[in-house]
Amino acid sequence: MSTLERTRDWLRAHPLALDAALAAGVLVCMMAGSFVDPHGADGTTWGARTPDALSLALMVLGAAALVFRRRAPMKILAATVAVTLVELVTGDPRAPLAMCAVVALYTVASATDRPTTWRVGLATMTVLTAVAMLAGPLPWYAQENLGVFAWTGMAAAAGDAVRSRRAFVHAIKERAERAERTREEEARRRVAEERLRIARDLHDVVAHHIALVNVQAGVASHVMDKRPDQAKEALAHVREASRSALNELRATVGLLRQSGDPEAPTEPAPGLARLDELADTFRNAGLPVEVARSDHGTALPAAVDLAAYRVIQEALTNVQKHTGAGAKAEVSVVRVGPNVEVTVLDNGPGQDTAPQEGGGHGLLGMRERVTAIGGSCTAGPRYGGGFRVHAILPVKHRAPALGDPV
Repeated sequence: MSTLERTRDWLRAHPLALDAALAAGVLVCMMAGSFVDPHGADGTTWGARTPDALSLALMVLGAAALVFRRRAPMKILAATVAVTLVELVTGDPRAPLAMCAVVALYTVASATDRPTTWRVGLATMTVLTAVAMLAGPLPWYAQENLGVFAWTGMAAAAGDAVRSRRAFVHAIKERAERAERTREEEARRRVAEERLRIARDLHDVVAHHIALVNVQAGVASHVMDKRPDQAKEALAHVREASRSALNELRATVGLLRQSGDPEAPTEPAPGLARLDELADTFRNAGLPVEVARSDHGTALPAAVDLAAYRVIQEALTNVQKHTGAGAKAEVSVVRVGPNVEVTVLDNGPGQDTAPQEGGGHGLLGMRERVTAIGGSCTAGPRYGGGFRVHAILPVKHRAPALGDPV
């Protein structure tokens, strides 16, 4: 940092010292001007003159008042105008005391609003110019009188321009800060959405496959001694379910990798095209599943297709976990106008052992996933026993806009 920059920073941190230096400079200029006479005997010649004691005292008072110009701009302006008026009336020859009033008027204009600047500026110009023209030894059309009018007007205009520029720069900075905060909030919101989506995917994958592994492992343990062939078949299903779980987990976690990490798997997300394969995994685990579809030929967006698959997967997993022996499930996928309706029914014991939202995140995640694509999902006990999951999914999925609620 250069010496000039350090000095400027120090003066900004100590405004009173800056004002004191400004007051001293104004005092020196007024003193120099009071000792010079632009009207010599031979016309516009320069010669030395000596101001009287009253003029010197008024100059000192006017310059001293400028030290406190930031603390009370209006009061300082009134004080400098007062000493200037006294000088205009009594000074012969006059000292350039209007200089301190010009600085005070600039301070008022830069610290207040435009209407105040206009009112105060016009009043100051009118009073000082009128007194300068009507009082004192000089004729009303003298250059010094017109100079009072010009300098006070330029001071008001310059102060207003500085205030406007300061307000403009402040508005730009505030707008930039607000935009930065908005970007940060939007980034945090999108991160939270992505975390929630990944959490739902992980839950769907883990809950489904671990439930199958648990059932098949129980079957293998039960028939290991008496029917080893059936135990081997159950263990094969365990191996297949665990392999599928690992593959889907690897695909999901691959989304979290950085650019320098190994390439993530490019296998597409599951959808209704794999519904029969999904039903077979549950049938192999001992849960009879009937599938009825009337949506053939309907092309679903990827998000809707994945949501339908996950709803069916979660619903069948709940049937597998919460119903007893002899239960069976029915899955239907039907195209109804602009929507696809997915229904999963079971004939389990009903509300007593049905999955409750307080006991896990399956139903909650299912509803959040469907709601996120503009659909609706209901789940509850059936009349006469069993449980019903019903989801309505839009065929044409609209991506959420930037300001849409999550």
